[in-house]
Amino acid sequence: MAVRKNQADLTATEKRNFIDAVLELKRSGRYDEFISTHNAFIIGDTDDGERTGHRSPSFLPWHRRFLLQFEEALQSVTPSVMLPYWDWTVDRSPRSSLWADDFLGGDGRSGDGRVPSGPFAFSNGKWPMNIRVDGRTFLRRSLGAGVRELPTRAEVDRVLAMSVYDAAPWNSSSDGFRNNVEGWRGPNLHNRVHVWVGGQMTTGASPNDPVFWLHHCFIDKLWADWQRMHPKSGYVPTGDTPDVVDLHDTMKPWNDVTPADLLDHTKFYTYA
Repeated sequence: MAVRKNQADLTATEKRNFIDAVLELKRSGRYDEFISTHNAFIIGDTDDGERTGHRSPSFLPWHRRFLLQFEEALQSVTPSVMLPYWDWTVDRSPRSSLWADDFLGGDGRSGDGRVPSGPFAFSNGKWPMNIRVDGRTFLRRSLGAGVRELPTRAEVDRVLAMSVYDAAPWNSSSDGFRNNVEGWRGPNLHNRVHVWVGGQMTTGASPNDPVFWLHHCFIDKLWADWQRMHPKSGYVPTGDTPDVVDLHDTMKPWNDVTPADLLDHTKFYTYA
C-alpha cells in the first residue's frame, strides 16, 4: 500500500524526487492546469449558489480527488513519489525543515514577498507565475505576517471531537466538522494556514505555492482521522439538496466520481 509520509520524515532522496517531479510538471505545463482548476472553483463557489470545492460539504472529497489527480501526475514522472503532508501543529516556525533551501525554500523578502531561495525562487528560472491574480511573476510568501500563529494540536483535537460531518445550510455558516476544519467557523484551521503562509496562498491561485499540496494533504489526513474516530457519522447531505454535492452526486470538473467513491482513502493510500 502506498504511504503518504510526514514531510519531516522524508529522506533526502524522497525530497529531491518530489521537487524534481513538481518542477517537471511545471516545465511541461501540466502544473498550471491544476492552478487554473483550483482558481476557477474558488471564484465559482458561493454561499448562496452552486458550490463544490469550497464552502460546502464536498470541500473534503473534492480536494481528496484533486490531490489524487496531482499525485498521479507526479507519479507519471517518478512512480515512487507520494504526496507528503505538513503537520503545522508541530512544524510551526519559518525555520522548520519544510522551508529549507533543499525543499520548499524559505520566506519571502520584506517589501514584495519574493521568495529568494530554494528550487522555486524566481531567480532559478524554473517557477514562473503563469496563472496569477496580479502582475507579479514570482512566488511570494510572508510567513506569519497575515496571522501570527498556526493552529495548535488542541484546536485540531477540538474539531476532531465534533461528531457531525456537516449541517444545513451547507455553506460557510454551517456548524459541523467540515466547516470547522475548512476554517469558516471555530478555530479556523485550513483557512488560517493559507493566511499564515501568505503570498499566493491567500488567493484562488494558491497551488502556485507547492506548500499547497502538503497543507491539503494534512487536511485530508485530518478527515481520515475523523472518519476513524466517528465511524457512524457519514457524509451528508445524502440527497435532493440544491446547490451542493450529495453523497452520490458526481463532482465537477471530473463528473465521474462521487463523495461516496472517496470515503475510503485506504483504497488509494495510507498515512504514516
